Amino acid sequence: MTETAPSDPIGDGSGPQKPVQLDSAADYDELLAAHDLVLLEFVTSGCGICASMEPVLGAVARSAPGAVATVNAGLVPEVADEYSIRSVPTLVVLRDGEEVARLDDGFQSAETVVELLETHAAE
Repeated sequence: MTETAPSDPIGDGSGPQKPVQLDSAADYDELLAAHDLVLLEFVTSGCGICASMEPVLGAVARSAPGAVATVNAGLVPEVADEYSIRSVPTLVVLRDGEEVARLDDGFQSAETVVELLETHAAE
């Protein structure tokens, strides 16, 4: 698991301060074991909209409950296949390891993503 910048310890129950890059299925398993609420952003190399989402996810990671992680669907296909990812960027919200929400229609604002996470954190 690659952190994009220094963050809180992954197992303390709060989300990292920056999105975490998941480099393998083992990283994914570790993240789910450590957090009840997780936002996964599925991207691919060379995706312009994905690149434009980077600062949005940075803002989300600093202010939203749960953990925020990026998964390159081309590099970790087993995780992308688990969620039937067909387009990028796709955002998947997991609560206790189960998908509870998905946004797969392009660029999303930080406000939209934080609101979605806060809705599912309250469940």
